[in-house]
Amino acid sequence: MTTKEAILKSLEELNKLTTYMEIYNHIVKNKYYDFGKSKTPALTISASLTSFIQKGDNRVRRIKNSNGYSYYLSKNESNINFENNINNFTVEKITKKNKSYNERDLHKLLSSYLKNQSIYSKTIFHEQSKSSKDNQQKWIHPDMIGIKFLTLKTKTSQTFLKAINQADTFKITSYELKKEINTDYELKKSFFQAVSNSSWANYGYLVAFEISDSLEDEMERLNQSFGIGIIKLKQNPYESKILYQSKYRELDFKTLDKLCKININFDKFIEQTETLITVQDKYFNSIEKEFDEFCDDYFINDTEINKYCLEKNIPIED
Repeated sequence: MTTKEAILKSLEELNKLTTYMEIYNHIVKNKYYDFGKSKTPALTISASLTSFIQKGDNRVRRIKNSNGYSYYLSKNESNINFENNINNFTVEKITKKNKSYNERDLHKLLSSYLKNQSIYSKTIFHEQSKSSKDNQQKWIHPDMIGIKFLTLKTKTSQTFLKAINQADTFKITSYELKKEINTDYELKKSFFQAVSNSSWANYGYLVAFEISDSLEDEMERLNQSFGIGIIKLKQNPYESKILYQSKYRELDFKTLDKLCKININFDKFIEQTETLITVQDKYFNSIEKEFDEFCDDYFINDTEINKYCLEKNIPIED
């Protein structure tokens, strides 16, 4: 277990605002990490926590108080009682580059980022569509789709909302994924492909692993004009960042139905979504587990991420 994995495990178990010393003591007590002959092991934990923040790893967040910083897991935020005073994150630039990886190698990075945002995702394999050789259908398939279910505090409110309008219990997002976008031409081509592929969804995003800083003004203009969001994907997926938010739209059921007819992955994703939002409470956990297993794989820890990126030649940050 790495120091970062030990920190994440400790924050999960502590499940509260906590200091670096409390985290350090928890790690030592549970023997999660061997600090060896380190003379300042507690400061090692403090430095690792700072690294989470400075690199924009959104799994860990902190707030400042009179005694310094307190830390917590972002996914536990709803369980923690505090005012929302979270520091802004800064993202470190990639310093190593290697272009030999495949675009689809990035899907597991994106699915891990989305899973951390409580979004289930699924890759849509274009080549498995009935119309895969039809150029007229080229820009109808998203690379990935994701769904986020609305979480309400009580069973009564959930049941009531479902009875009113089941569409309000979830939001579906379409993702167009690219390795790199370096020129204005590449940006426009990729962006309008995302516009076409996401016309049916509540939200649409263009996702890229490398994006030229010179395109910032044009990205902002396109986002404001057409509503497609843009995500900068990172080698550590939890450091990924939404550069521009997508604008909400109502579902286009006609196009959604067309995609169900031509692509089995898409059809099964929608079918299992329907099952999940209509299932009786006593069957929900088993159906949710089945749905999670159907969706794309995601990383469990940082060790898996680094090993995967090395195997796939995905550029790793210093």
